[in-house]
Amino acid sequence: MSALTVGHDPEQSWDDLVRFWEEMEGPEGSKVEIIEGIVTVSPAPAYRHNVIAARIQRRLYSVIPEDWEIFQTLAIAVPSRLGMLIPDLVVMPVQEHTEADAYVPAALAELVVEVTSKSNARHDRVSKPAAYAAAGIPLYLLVDRWADGGPTVTLYGEPSNDVYRVLKAGKFGDPIDLPEPFDLTLDTSDFPHR
Repeated sequence: MSALTVGHDPEQSWDDLVRFWEEMEGPEGSKVEIIEGIVTVSPAPAYRHNVIAARIQRRLYSVIPEDWEIFQTLAIAVPSRLGMLIPDLVVMPVQEHTEADAYVPAALAELVVEVTSKSNARHDRVSKPAAYAAAGIPLYLLVDRWADGGPTVTLYGEPSNDVYRVLKAGKFGDPIDLPEPFDLTLDTSDFPHR
């Protein structure tokens, strides 16, 4: 199943897009996001996709501070890129007070993780990293199960404007070192392939 996009009026304001997003009900288990100003509905992730996210989450819990959390369904807002994105994992300090219950500003995240799905891998490779970098999220981990030449893992960092620098890239099985504040070598050898 492919992602569904809902067209929008280019004159529509960010507030109008967010209101539409908040009121939209996608099919159960689906993910409704705003990507570059376009409302996108993606099917629920596949089993192997979820296994990878769960393994990364388990390892991250061993190194994050007590007042941080790892979220799997949290929407993060990037108004400058017309984005309301729901990464597979968001790592951030717990916030006592946020502007809205449905989402938080993307700038609060310390790390976002995306695991590609075949139907919408381009978003994880192009649109989302530009938005995450624009928001100043320090680290972006892309687990690309559908990369040409076989599955890859890439850690991006040092965001500047809407561009990240590649800090480390490898194939499934290669270790990926997450720098401070995580200071974790992520073993990717047990990530299930496609």
